[in-house]
Amino acid sequence: MIGGGAAGLFCAIEAGKRGRRVAVLERNGQVGRKIIISGGGRCNFTNLEVRSENFISQNPHFAKSALARYTPQDFIALVKRHKIPFQEKKHGQLFCRESSRAIVEMLLKEAKAARVEVFTNSRITGVEFADRFTICTDAASFEAENLVVACGGLSFPKVGATGLGYDIARQFGHKITETRPSLVALRLKGKAFPELSGVSADAEVRSNGTEFRESVLFTHRGLSGPAILQISNYWSPNESVEIDLLPDIDLAILLEERADSSQNLGNILSEHLSKRIVEALLPQKWSTKKLSEIDQSARNAVADIFRCWRVNFDATEGWDRAEVTLGGVSTKEVSSQTMESKLQPGLYFIGEVLDVTGWLGGYNFQWAWASGAAAGRAI
Repeated sequence: MIGGGAAGLFCAIEAGKRGRRVAVLERNGQVGRKIIISGGGRCNFTNLEVRSENFISQNPHFAKSALARYTPQDFIALVKRHKIPFQEKKHGQLFCRESSRAIVEMLLKEAKAARVEVFTNSRITGVEFADRFTICTDAASFEAENLVVACGGLSFPKVGATGLGYDIARQFGHKITETRPSLVALRLKGKAFPELSGVSADAEVRSNGTEFRESVLFTHRGLSGPAILQISNYWSPNESVEIDLLPDIDLAILLEERADSSQNLGNILSEHLSKRIVEALLPQKWSTKKLSEIDQSARNAVADIFRCWRVNFDATEGWDRAEVTLGGVSTKEVSSQTMESKLQPGLYFIGEVLDVTGWLGGYNFQWAWASGAAAGRAI
């Protein structure tokens, strides 16, 4: 296994249980570094409601088989067996109650029981194939009948992410679906709102026919928060994103009902939305006027500002801030049953290195467990 992250460790465990002799090669000084920092140190290790629709891929059906054969309930049973306390947060997200290190320790215990050998500080210097795979590191070389590429994508280079998995895939003739940072904050094109940095609002965010209802957080350079991270998977640089900052209120009707009010328009809006957001988005010409002084067309225009605020982004916050990678090794030449290459027998791809990207909320970890299990049980 090249990569001692979630997918690599889990695949190693499943293969080891079947009596396979397994070596995990990890370039860092410890395994599971991304697991440790995930979920704010609490690790959102799965989601109670996992469907193939929660994943983005050029082949939307690819993930179905593995996800059906290793479910969230299967992983939850493992967590319970190790007596790791966890809790459900919103939208079916399951987190450790204490440290995410408990998940890594659980995986290491399972790996030890399955007689998996783990080699840390193992930087891969080359991979060759002649009847068997030869994997060279800066410290040693290994030979094996099967090679599993589980070294993730390009997100979080500070924890060791590189393009190694894609290089190995290309070496054996595989195509790479275009990659870009995913589940990541976006930078506003033109005017940003640094004065609103840290302010959040419950909102509905829409782009390219997909929408999410979550919180939006203003940053110095753009927008973040769960809704923006989710929509980053669907946003295209040339497409605007539409944000409803008052999803529970029909603002046009509210303003119509209070059309005779002598209250200041800005104050009325601030009853339902952060005053700082109102002050930043409401044009000065209307901000101090009484609602009774504003005609219907102006009221409708005000409503549109907040219920269909159109924003344009020109960039993401990059790989350092991205939780995962969108795109990856094309699934066209990989078996959805076993994760084995259709071009090179004995070569497997699992986890984030593949062109399968989950939503925010534990879906990417579930893909790591499921794809790892599929390969580990097939090798």
